[in-house]
Amino acid sequence: MTEKILVAVDGSDQSYEALEYAVETFPGAEITALYVIDLPDVVDPSEAADNPVYSDRVARAEAVLEKAESIGNERGGNVSVAQTADRPDRGITEYAEANGFDHIVVGSHGRTGAARILLGSIAERVVRRSSTPVTVVR
Repeated sequence: MTEKILVAVDGSDQSYEALEYAVETFPGAEITALYVIDLPDVVDPSEAADNPVYSDRVARAEAVLEKAESIGNERGGNVSVAQTADRPDRGITEYAEANGFDHIVVGSHGRTGAARILLGSIAERVVRRSSTPVTVVR
């Protein structure tokens, strides 16, 4: 049975390193690079398509996912791409559950503050809320 691996990408070096890790660690797996469009609190999701802020974020998502696809192809992985709009931590965990992923891979981000020395806030929340196993790549 082929494993399904979800890798969260946001355009950071750490997220691309997480994608490279997934391709190398899970050869033969179906890997999906997911970009979560973080909607500002002022944007109503039902009206997001008509909002210029949302349009800019969709364009960014497409650029990030294009690079993710390129990285997957260079490394010989079976990488597809997807995007959703939500808070990043919720978008990642809900997408994984709704689509039957076996594993989530996220990049770690160094932040200041005692609670975030080892994990970025999004990575930390994904680990806490996910029922799917999560690997954090540093």
